[in-house]
Amino acid sequence: MNASYGRPAPASNGMPTSNGMTEALRAEAAIEPDAPSLAPAEKQTQIIAIYGKGGIGKSFTLANLSYTMAQQGKRVLLIGCDPKSDTTSLLFGGRSCPTIIETSAKKKLAGEKVQIGDVCFKRDGVFAMELGGPEVGRGCGGRGIIHGFELLEKLGFHQWGFDYVLLDFLGDVVCGGFGLPIARDMCQKVIVVGSNDLQSLYVANNVCSAVDYFRKLGGNVGVAGLVINKDDGTGEAQAFAAAAGIPVLAAIPSDEDIRRKSANYEIIGQPGSRWAPLFEALAQEAAEAPPVRPTPLTHEGLLGLFKGDAVGRGVVLQPATAEDMGMETAALKPSLEVIYEAQP
Repeated sequence: MNASYGRPAPASNGMPTSNGMTEALRAEAAIEPDAPSLAPAEKQTQIIAIYGKGGIGKSFTLANLSYTMAQQGKRVLLIGCDPKSDTTSLLFGGRSCPTIIETSAKKKLAGEKVQIGDVCFKRDGVFAMELGGPEVGRGCGGRGIIHGFELLEKLGFHQWGFDYVLLDFLGDVVCGGFGLPIARDMCQKVIVVGSNDLQSLYVANNVCSAVDYFRKLGGNVGVAGLVINKDDGTGEAQAFAAAAGIPVLAAIPSDEDIRRKSANYEIIGQPGSRWAPLFEALAQEAAEAPPVRPTPLTHEGLLGLFKGDAVGRGVVLQPATAEDMGMETAALKPSLEVIYEAQP
């Protein structure tokens, strides 16, 4: 078959002639391309996960941080990912907002779809929502987190136009649900909230270990730094940050004014207030601090940050015996271990 690919059809068929095609191609080639844009690149949404031991002050820190960012003209979304669903209570003056999981269940029973206005609320420029969790004793908090994010994706989470999305997570990253942002690169960086006590720094070290572990597997999430809450000046949290190779983003003092106002669900970082400069500086650090790969401490290294009388390092572990356990006789049973003879 003598097919001539690319040759124009005869003019009698209504198609352009060879000369017409040539002229059309020349005209198209003469069109100048659009000039390259000189405008700054659109800023990508920064998703920051904040971790810490329960009760350490994550919600207090996040409410004031998100509020300050919004007052600086940023579009901020605060998402509570703690099953207690209390992340947004300080922001809303003590009021609790309906959770995504609870609302989804009710809407499903009614045969309705969840709308943005059912689960997202705002105050002074801050948008906020709570994922929620299962009822007490009736489910896994981590699974609740995963289910909650699936619902967020259905609501268009990845199309929302925010400058910052702040996620409030429990520091129990041994749970796959709470470790989700780190394990699946759902955020760019992590901020850890801790204090000068062993338990909060133990959790902070676990978070650093999780980040380091997933970095080894090819992950990209890093630690932006540590926020020291209720800082009494003893220095253990500062020492931990230095040993782990992460910066201290802010040190919120242990102060009666802060304690009293936060207990009354007051935002202490409002512009012009006594504590506004502290949170304005934290907002800048949170935005600009690069995600670094931390160096987790060993358990002994963590204990070494504290004085011996504070953590009981002088205690000696004494092995228990079968007699100690109340057994009348401690008869040895035959071992089931298979012992192979040495090969010649």
